[in-house]
Amino acid sequence: MRVGILTISDRAARGEYEDRSGPLLREKIEDQGWDVIRFDVVSDDQAEIEEHLKRWTDSGDVDLILTTGGTGFSPRDRAPEATRAVVERLAPGLGEAMRAASLEVTPHAMLSRAVAGIRGKTLIVNLPGSPRAVEENLTVILPALPHGVDLLKDHPSAEAGHAIHQSPTED
Repeated sequence: MRVGILTISDRAARGEYEDRSGPLLREKIEDQGWDVIRFDVVSDDQAEIEEHLKRWTDSGDVDLILTTGGTGFSPRDRAPEATRAVVERLAPGLGEAMRAASLEVTPHAMLSRAVAGIRGKTLIVNLPGSPRAVEENLTVILPALPHGVDLLKDHPSAEAGHAIHQSPTED
């Protein structure tokens, strides 16, 4: 799988803060045997985020884009708005799963505004900004990502996972 990782942080973009979430994501993705082919840090500016997401998806170079940061309540947190502006279809189950699992860890999980969606044949997923939350959330969605990307790519084997299973008593 070809992956793009986009850290969204004013301070990291200005060099005032070390981006730890983006490199952690890169490590976790490479541990899966996937290729990180795009990696960047941008400010919380919505237009800049949108531009990166559009350019990366429209290039056809990436199957999956993971963003980190910009999903909270701060006035500058615009990752969900930027993602919604560029996707063609939402994938709400990913955000719901991340929030549900995170609620087992902290009540602050309900403050996450992270979204996921599809643009063309690329899946975009917003993750939180803290390294610990990135790891927790990625662990939740990781098992579903390969199948989701296979479906987007129209791989012949992808639909096989959707076969209706009949019990032995059904004819």
